[in-house]
Amino acid sequence: MKRYGEWWWDGKQYAMTRAEDKLPHVIKKHRTPLLRQLKDVDMQLQYNKITNLKLAVRQLNRVVLQPGETFSYWRLIGNTTRRKGYVDGMILHYGKVTVGVGGGLCQLSNLIYWITLHTPLTVTERYRHSYDVFPDSSRSQPFGSGATCAYNYLDLQIKNETTIPYQLIVYLTDTHLTGEWRTASPATRTYEVYEKDHQFTFESWGGYVRHNTIFRHAYDLDGNLLDDEFVTENHAITMYEPFLTYEGE
Repeated sequence: MKRYGEWWWDGKQYAMTRAEDKLPHVIKKHRTPLLRQLKDVDMQLQYNKITNLKLAVRQLNRVVLQPGETFSYWRLIGNTTRRKGYVDGMILHYGKVTVGVGGGLCQLSNLIYWITLHTPLTVTERYRHSYDVFPDSSRSQPFGSGATCAYNYLDLQIKNETTIPYQLIVYLTDTHLTGEWRTASPATRTYEVYEKDHQFTFESWGGYVRHNTIFRHAYDLDGNLLDDEFVTENHAITMYEPFLTYEGE
C-alpha cells in the first residue's frame, strides 16, 4: 500500500509513454542468454521464465524517459498474475530457490540496471541481492552489478536528470534477452564499470560472505578519463563453498 501511495502522491513524474519510432542513437546495448543450466534447478523453470519475460518486455519496450521523469520497473510492468498469462518461474527467497508466479524477471531488471550504469541516467532506487546462490559461470559482469526485484516493494527506479529524452528498447531473440538505451543525440561520454576489493570472508557463524565495490570510469570521446565514480557496494551470503568451486574450475 505504501508503494501504491508513492506512485500516486510522491510528486514524481513517472515515464508512461511509448514511441513507435526508435530514437536514432544507441548509447548502450547488452544481451544475456535466456537459458542457463543451474545446479539442482528444474530446466522447465527456465522455459517458463521466457514466457514471463515476453509478457514483461511488452510493458517496457519503447518507453520514453523524458527529462525530469522517473522510470519505475514495477509501475510499468504491473503485478505478475496468472490472469495476465504469467506462469511459475524461479524465485530466490532468502538464498533458497523457490517457485512463484512471474518468477525469473530479475534477469530483466539486472539487464536494465547494467545498461543504465553506462549512461548519464541516475539510479534512484535499486536493491542488491543478499545471497550469492550460484557460483560464477562464464560471468561477463562484475559480481553485484544487477538489481533484484519483487513486486512491488523492491523496485528499480531511474531518473532522467539530463536535458534529452532516453528510450528503453527491450526484446527477446531465440537465445537472448537484449536491452538498449537510445537517445536523440549522440553520446558525449562513455563508461567502463569495474569492481574493487573483491573478496570472500569466513564469518564466525560458519559461512562465507562475498564483498566488492562497484565503480565506473567516465571518458570523453577522445578516451580521456573524466571521472572515477563510486556506484555501490555489495555484501552477499555465499550459498556454496567458494574456494572449492574456484579450484574445480
